[in-house]
Amino acid sequence: MSTSAMVVFPNCKINLGLHITHKRADGFHDLETVFYPVALTDALEVLTAGELQFTGSGISIPGDSGENLCVRAFQLLQQDFPALQPVQIHLHKHIPIGAGLGGGSADGAFMLQLLNNKYQLGLSEAQLIAYAAQLGSDCPFFISNKPCFATGRGEMLEPIALDLSAYSMLLVYPGIHVNTGWAFRQLTPAVPLYSLKEMIQLPVSEWRGVITNDFELPVFSEYPVLAEIKEEMYRQGAVYAAMSGSGSAIVGLFPKASLPDVEWDSSYKVFKIR
Repeated sequence: MSTSAMVVFPNCKINLGLHITHKRADGFHDLETVFYPVALTDALEVLTAGELQFTGSGISIPGDSGENLCVRAFQLLQQDFPALQPVQIHLHKHIPIGAGLGGGSADGAFMLQLLNNKYQLGLSEAQLIAYAAQLGSDCPFFISNKPCFATGRGEMLEPIALDLSAYSMLLVYPGIHVNTGWAFRQLTPAVPLYSLKEMIQLPVSEWRGVITNDFELPVFSEYPVLAEIKEEMYRQGAVYAAMSGSGSAIVGLFPKASLPDVEWDSSYKVFKIR
């Protein structure tokens, strides 16, 4: 059992296509989407301590620190492992919050894995996924952290063969926080004509207008600047561009080593992933 500090780097994800297919009796929605991991990360450090503590740096983290998914992940495991020693948690936040990139979910999932490794709990991937599902719908993805076709609330995962290494990625976040509850209320669930699981196997050059996100229509109507960012990416040579999740980050795929040198608004957060 380790008492030394341990550091991990939770990465974000993008949604490639997103369809809301059904409103469930429990109030949640069934969906289908493709999750793809992206090398834009936070930094999470954990050190054995006398009491549970949480501190943050980087992007300001709103809300009660006791509700942070890293803290909740520790408390979740402590229920089943009462001997788990308290820890001091420090999260350096770099992934934009409320952007549709799953940064908070990644932090919670990586916390579970870190504690499993640090304290040698012996939890299998399947067990970690079960814990992650209790934290949030997107959390299980970050346990496997490989391209997946997701259904249910996003927690039912099927690995798929999808490799975007031939492309560079541009992520633009204009600082708009889209309320997820509001976004869902704008949609009428419907099963798409063609399964995203099949369409995602098309060449990336054929994704435009085919791999779609149901949230774009209402969110772009409310925040027209997001549609402008997407169209600017296409004007600059993107092979594919879309909003991730319920927004508001816009992602563009460009041929490798050909990211455009665009003067974006100075208030935007712009990430180039080559």
